[in-house]
Amino acid sequence: MNAPAGAAGGLRPLDGVLVVALEHAVAAPVCTRHLADQGARIIKIERPGEGDFARRYDQRVKGMSSYFAWANRSKESLTLDVKDPRGNEVLRRLLTRADVLVQNLAPGAVERLGYSRERLSALNARLITCDISGYGLNGPYRDHKAYDMMIQAESGLLSVTGTADAIARTGFSSADVGAGMYAYAGIMAALLLRHRTGTGSHIDLSMYEAITEWMGNPIFYTYEGQAPAPRTGAFHPSVVPYGPFTVGDGRQVMMGVQNEREWVVFCTTVLGRPEVATDPRFSANTARNANRDALAAIITECFAPLDTAEVERRLAEANIATGRINTPGDFWQHPQNLARGRLREIGSPAGPITSWLPPGVSSAYEARMDPIPGLGEHSDSVLRELGFADGDIGAMRADGVI
Repeated sequence: MNAPAGAAGGLRPLDGVLVVALEHAVAAPVCTRHLADQGARIIKIERPGEGDFARRYDQRVKGMSSYFAWANRSKESLTLDVKDPRGNEVLRRLLTRADVLVQNLAPGAVERLGYSRERLSALNARLITCDISGYGLNGPYRDHKAYDMMIQAESGLLSVTGTADAIARTGFSSADVGAGMYAYAGIMAALLLRHRTGTGSHIDLSMYEAITEWMGNPIFYTYEGQAPAPRTGAFHPSVVPYGPFTVGDGRQVMMGVQNEREWVVFCTTVLGRPEVATDPRFSANTARNANRDALAAIITECFAPLDTAEVERRLAEANIATGRINTPGDFWQHPQNLARGRLREIGSPAGPITSWLPPGVSSAYEARMDPIPGLGEHSDSVLRELGFADGDIGAMRADGVI
């Protein structure tokens, strides 16, 4: 059961690796899509007639869900009622051949299907299993319902995101994506380990632990009971000046000064006010942080007679970091994406759509960019591969097993 080889004959790292995915929503699909990018064959198991509920989150991509279109390219869809004995037998045959099992069902669901870690190991000693859950497979929070927003709340992320007056969720499903990426990294490491030991291993990966790792800076900021950093909207909570500032034409420029050398150049070249650099209120970052409102007033005053182009010109001359405040819609025509050839056309049940390459350009191969599967599109072909006759397949379809 092999995946197609890389472009122009270039071998991808995971060509020939078979992944069975009992997945839905975001975290596990993000993990397995990145495995697919590297050449792995992903057999995505979905409920007959219903499928992954993320297929219906919205209809923004030619009638398809934006979540599903993003996280499910290059996969095969097998509809399967795994609670039916025949469906369970299909799953068993898949797992005997698989290299990896990824699942983000409720804790204990796979065990209730008869696939404890001990049975899986006996079935296939080389199998790598990755369980993605909200809080992990043990502990008092094990069975808590764990949607992305709940994890953002429990991890402290919500408390540090937003303005002084109101908390705010991150603009994407950060706990889901964080878990998916750590699962991806963990599986890659487990494959390397298996190459050395010859046996598989188990990964217990939680959304909560993934996002708390990303929260390392705010957490350490409170070390030994110190107060957390204040919420500062789009401004950095401890580095000043760092954030969006309004210029004379009404637009905002995002900029950041990282060190004292840059601070002096910023005051001289950008503000035209060298005396501000040595003002005791602003002469060190800790002082600027304590007097951020007074400094913001001076910067806004200096920018008031200028338009965006002039402020950006001065920032470039001073080699101060800056960035345009783009919208997600600007992505599709961003000059950096176009210059680096990041966009690709892929197939889907709704016809060709535009997608984009994953991060990291390899000199040896190009990432796999195959179609998004229709619900159950590959059921017949996968079952035939597993040795089921057409009559058996037809009976399973008639009975709603596939």
